[in-house]
Amino acid sequence: MDDRTLNDLLRRFGLSDKEIDTYLSLLAHGEAKASTVADAAGVSKRYVYSVSESLADRGFVGVNDHVVPTTIRANPPDEVINRLRSDVDAIRPGLEERFSRVERQAEQFEVIKSRVTVIKRIRSLLDDAESEMTLSITADHLPEISESLADAVDRGVLVLLVISDVEGASGDGRGVDTDLDGLGSVVRTWSEAMPTLLTVDSAAGVVAPPELLRRSDTDRQAIRFSQEQLAPVIVGSFLGNYWPAASEVATAPPASLPAEYANSRHAVLQATLRLRAGEPPHVTVGGRWTESDEPVELVGRVVKAKQGMVEPTNNEFPVQHSLVVETEEGTVTVGGKGAFVEDVEADLVRIEAGETTETADAD
Repeated sequence: MDDRTLNDLLRRFGLSDKEIDTYLSLLAHGEAKASTVADAAGVSKRYVYSVSESLADRGFVGVNDHVVPTTIRANPPDEVINRLRSDVDAIRPGLEERFSRVERQAEQFEVIKSRVTVIKRIRSLLDDAESEMTLSITADHLPEISESLADAVDRGVLVLLVISDVEGASGDGRGVDTDLDGLGSVVRTWSEAMPTLLTVDSAAGVVAPPELLRRSDTDRQAIRFSQEQLAPVIVGSFLGNYWPAASEVATAPPASLPAEYANSRHAVLQATLRLRAGEPPHVTVGGRWTESDEPVELVGRVVKAKQGMVEPTNNEFPVQHSLVVETEEGTVTVGGKGAFVEDVEADLVRIEAGETTETADAD
């Protein structure tokens, strides 16, 4: 390796030109007095002492100040290289963490400019859904994602679906050419052309204006997001502003029991359907008391459900979906993640068949 290349490489490790000259002089001598190094490097003896301390801190040299006169020795190259490699390995986690933080931030939002990409992103998110999705899609574009919707329902995902821009939308689903059976847990239609709104597992989704799906010459853009703070806001808007305006046209039959749900809305829907069939279910709930945050597991019979997913709805605000459970210790209200008006915030609800009765209240 020629001197120029060696000097350039040493500069990458933060050595100045004078430090490089001093270090290379020491390599040539092995060990020498400060005055010898000063003469060889063309610097003052005082500067050699100063540079030697800096080089010693970084592992390039050793300073023998216990002898008179003080001598300076170059450390073996293998030792220097191992020290440099160790330093590089030490900073790797910090660099990677900061890089991934920026990378994650960049991945939280994607601007989408074409209808084809919007449909592709929606289909991909539907295929990855694990517990819940809320979706509004125009009737014209429903066939493009119907297979993904059906697969999600088959996987046990809660699918709340609004089909918008339906001509003459009514309670019988008239105006939708696609067979709606199996496409959603609850399906509604609306004659208005609402935005395409998708949330999946309260963590990711897509927001697209109606014009982007209707026209190819529009400059309107869609957003794909992956942010747990934003998704619940979109869900709240969907359930509070659009869902009530649409007409219910299809509801899937109750799921087979026993069944477990980490998603509280799905548990509430299934309990509601059982209550309305005169089959109030028994539940085992794992979670925490909302007042004390202490863990709790309770067992009881569902006597009432407050919800806004199927008609007639009876919740007091759009995102309220809760169960009233009769236990041996008394009646307890159960909500999902972020519950604050209920007694218990549930992490998991196991639903089992109960005794058939006509006394339970699902309204």
